[in-house]
This record gives sequence, structure tokens and C-alpha cells, in this order.
Amino acid sequence: MRVLIINTSERIGGAAIAANRLMEALKKNGVKASMLVRDKQTDQMTVERIGQSWLLPIKFLWERVCIWLSNGFSKHNIFQVDIANTGTDITKMFEFEQADVIHLHWVNQGFLSTDDIARIINSGKPVVFTMHDMWYFTGICHYSAGCQRYTNGCHHCPLLTHGGLGRDLAQQVYNKKQRIYSTTHLAFIGCSNWITQLARASRLTEGHYVANIPNAINTNTFHPIDKTAARKQRQLPTDGRRLILFGSQRITDPRKGFTYLAQACQTIKARNPQLAENIGVVVLGSESEKVQDRLPFTVYTMKYMSGEQDIMELYNAVDLFVTPSLQDNLPNTIVEAMACGTPCVGFNVGGIPEMIDHEENGYVAQYMDADDLARGIEWCLDPSRYDDLCKSAHDKALATYSEDRVARRYTEVYEMMMETHEADTNKR
Repeated sequence: MRVLIINTSERIGGAAIAANRLMEALKKNGVKASMLVRDKQTDQMTVERIGQSWLLPIKFLWERVCIWLSNGFSKHNIFQVDIANTGTDITKMFEFEQADVIHLHWVNQGFLSTDDIARIINSGKPVVFTMHDMWYFTGICHYSAGCQRYTNGCHHCPLLTHGGLGRDLAQQVYNKKQRIYSTTHLAFIGCSNWITQLARASRLTEGHYVANIPNAINTNTFHPIDKTAARKQRQLPTDGRRLILFGSQRITDPRKGFTYLAQACQTIKARNPQLAENIGVVVLGSESEKVQDRLPFTVYTMKYMSGEQDIMELYNAVDLFVTPSLQDNLPNTIVEAMACGTPCVGFNVGGIPEMIDHEENGYVAQYMDADDLARGIEWCLDPSRYDDLCKSAHDKALATYSEDRVARRYTEVYEMMMETHEADTNKR
């Protein structure tokens, strides 16, 4: 079986990392998997990129311009939506023609248009979608922020000024997706049960296969190592200080919730001064230096890392990973931390409570409650339970996110879709 995994980027972003890891997991389980991307970052032989052209950045900019115009000449939220009005036809590429199954992941920002997706669906090959956010089953948004209009037909998108003024982009794209999806049977796979249930509520997925399969992690790469050795490697203090890790590609992104972490740290300092004296915060990601002054503890800033060995060492070097994200599906960061035996604290939102078992391998705080976030940090750092939390976190990662388990489940989906596609073809 030949599977072609398609994603905008090879290694940048959570969806890219998850798609790349899935490719490796499938290969280890006997599937001939390869990846097609617009933006390639490595010399990996099984990753191919589309032909490079000066038009590629123009396509991305043109999509943004169209959104900006419909948004009343405002840049507000223009990166929270995608209208997929421009892209690249990949159906004539050798890699596409050789594939038995086409597996679409995150293909936005000018990589594939809705017309390109229609060509893929009409190519005569089984198609599987992995939903890293909500875009495949909404009109134009990646996260609906509580809006329910996608369930029966998006219109007047609240993310755009006055719903997009005279041009209702959300309704146009939603209706177009509905026409495209109606031509054959498709599979929509959610990385979390949370997003899978949202997808099932959308009119766009009616009549299609919808299921939940988590992202895979290589537990031979991400595993527990000696904490002191890890701190030396990452040049972090080895004096017994309790270290909390917060990380994001862009630290100042409001969706990542840094403000709540800052408030939680202030609360800990005020009500638990003895613990506060022994806490440091590692901030990982671009613009990390901009938030140093907002934390009451010693801050260790680090630039965004892409090397898995470096990331593994960092998770092992810290005592706790805190993700106060306000919108998230199934964060790779939590899977990585747990595989390294590092407990996690996060809000009760999206797929996070499926990953963190409350007070078993971490702490699930009430949504947008900085005081409960502080309580979770204090609870996890209690020495009387810390070692048990670490073991439980590692055990959960092994049992749920291992490459073999995830690859086998996806292989079953591919085989099912090939059988369904063959049956549909015979009926015609």
C-alpha cells in the first residue's frame, strides 16, 4: 500500500510534526508512506516538495488580501481564517499518481485551494482527512471560538468585521466544500475526541466516516533520562530548583494563554512563598525575551527548537510542563512531555482533558482560571506525589500514543477506504 501524506510544511508547526511522525510510524509498520509538502526543511528522501515558483508567496499574499478586503481593510483575525481561493494542482505529480491513498493534513495558507481539493477527491483515489483544527468542517475558520453556525451552514463569520461585509466568504466556502465532499465517500479523522465530536455535528461530514485517532510519538526518541544530565545539556541550573516549562512557536500569541501563566505565578508567589523561592520558568519559543519581566520567578529563555534530541532533553530537564492554551486540539507538546515522564498542567479545553488525566498524570485546571492553574502547579510539584505522576505520565504515552498503535489504526482506515472506494467504483 502506498500512502501520500500531504501537508503545507514538512517540519514547522504542530500539524507538520504530527504528519511527519505518522509517515515514519507507517513506514515502520510496512506501509510505503511518503510526504508531499510546499515547504521542505530537511533532506529526508521520502519527503517531496512541489515545484518551486515565485508564484507561491504571491498565492499566499493574494489569499490574505482577499480576506483583508472582505474584512473592511482590517488585519484583525486575517490569520484565523483561510478561504483557500488559490493553490497548486498536485494531481499530475508522479508522487500523487503512484499513491493508493491520499491523506490530507493541514494544507492551508495558499498550498491547496478548494478547487485543488476537489481535483484530489475526483481523481479516483480514496481520500482521508486528518483534522488538526476545525477548517475541514467549517466555512473558513480554524477554530470557531464557540460559534455553532458551522453545524448547518456557516454565514456572517464573527471573526470578520460585520461578517465579511457584503461578501459572505464563510457561506461561499462552506457551500463549496459541501458540493466537493458530496461526490464520494471520505474519511475525517480527528486527533482528539473533542474535535471528532465537533466534526460529527457539522453538516459537511454527513454520510462520511468520522473517527478519532491520536497523533503518534516515537517513544524511543522521547523517553525519560537523568534530570541532572539533561539540565547540564540544556545549560539549566542543577541546584535542585523546580523548573516549569512553557513553550510556543510564538509566545505572544493570545491563544497560547501566557497571561494566565503569569497570573498563576503571581498567585503562587503570594500564597506559597517557600515554594516560590525555589521555582524557575523556562520559556521556549520566538519572542520569549518579551515576557521575562511579566514573571515573578527567574526566567530562562530559549529560542524555538526543531531538533527532537534537544526537545527531549528539555522536557527531561524540567519538572513540569504547563500549557495554558485557550484553544487546542491534541497538542504534540503534551504527548512529548508525557513520553519523557514529565507531568503536565493545562486548561479544561479542546483535547487537553483527554490527554491529561486529572490528578493521575497531571492537573486539568478550570478553563481560564489562573487561580486553579496555580493550584495545579502547586499540586503537581508536591514531592509526596511527584514520582507517581511522572510514572503515570510515561505509562499513558506508551499505552496511547505509540507509533505501532497509531499506525495500525490508520492502516485499518486506509484499507476500509480502499474497499469502500472499490465498491463505489463497481456500482457506477
